[in-house]
Amino acid sequence: MTDIAVVGFAQAPHVRETTGTTNGVEMLVPCFQELYSTLGITKSDIGFWCSGSSDYLAGRAFSFISAVDAVGPVPPINESHVEMDAAWALYEAWIKLLTGEVDTALVYGFGKSSAGNLRQVLAMQMDPYLVAPLWPDSISVAGLQARLGLEAGKWTTADMAEVAKRSRAAAMSNPNAQVSGEVDVETLLASEFVADPLRAHDCAPITDGAAAVVLARGDRARELCERPAWITGIEHRIDSPNIGARDLTTSPSTAAAARAATGGDAKSVDVAELHAPFTHQELILREAIGLTDAATINPSGGPLTGNPMFSGGLERIGYAARKIMNGEAQRTLAHATSGPVLQQNLVAVMEGRNN
Repeated sequence: MTDIAVVGFAQAPHVRETTGTTNGVEMLVPCFQELYSTLGITKSDIGFWCSGSSDYLAGRAFSFISAVDAVGPVPPINESHVEMDAAWALYEAWIKLLTGEVDTALVYGFGKSSAGNLRQVLAMQMDPYLVAPLWPDSISVAGLQARLGLEAGKWTTADMAEVAKRSRAAAMSNPNAQVSGEVDVETLLASEFVADPLRAHDCAPITDGAAAVVLARGDRARELCERPAWITGIEHRIDSPNIGARDLTTSPSTAAAARAATGGDAKSVDVAELHAPFTHQELILREAIGLTDAATINPSGGPLTGNPMFSGGLERIGYAARKIMNGEAQRTLAHATSGPVLQQNLVAVMEGRNN
């Protein structure tokens, strides 16, 4: 298989609200410029572009076409798009590189969650016949999932608060985090419910943001980066969209994707970046993937400290890759999710090499 690696990662600041337009151009241009400068390349050095976003979130059709203005598509570029988190755009770019048609690809995602009522917008991803007409908001649906796990004895509210505590503490070293700081479990558990049994700390904050990742293959990757993050496995699987037809306290699609991506070896993972927008979902993912206590979970702070829609999953890949590129880890794992309550999941494994 062709060697393909992440060689660059950039992101826009995580903010609660931005005055920029919903096409993300204002957020994306600085990301692209940072990558060009860091890697010593120009737009013409990119062989393929692929983006992830949502017209529902933007509130207009073909918003991703407007976002291409951030690239400057004159002369014409080789471009594609997915209507979901940009982690899946990275998967498409990975396939493109495997074909040998191009040596480099730039993947980007963006979302302006503050543009509307996010909790209602996300109801549009539910079953359109029986569930979406009821307009169940995303936090309430996640609350049902959390309650099922609590009643089954799979986790406690204290376990959930521990996840939030660790995430906020880790985010103190991340200048891009939207939420950070030392806080004890007792204080968290004393706060009011948002959607019983979920409290504010259990839920990812509304976040505007964007992210971009550069992929390269073979010798081109070695030219662009001193220590590329080589993708040794990547897979995505999906569970039923009918939330009443599956056990919400488990994630079979994550487990299947993880087995394929890790080759059955999750114990040697140094760092894992998990796209869990709710505290209890991190507990589900850790079990599904088979991570041990040896793995550092979400050292960036994770989605609980900033979760830009449709680029949050790509950020997990970027953060995990950065640990390898910086020489801080040897084998990392990144996870991304799309759809309600962990419906579709992607797992990528990256490794550093000595040559």
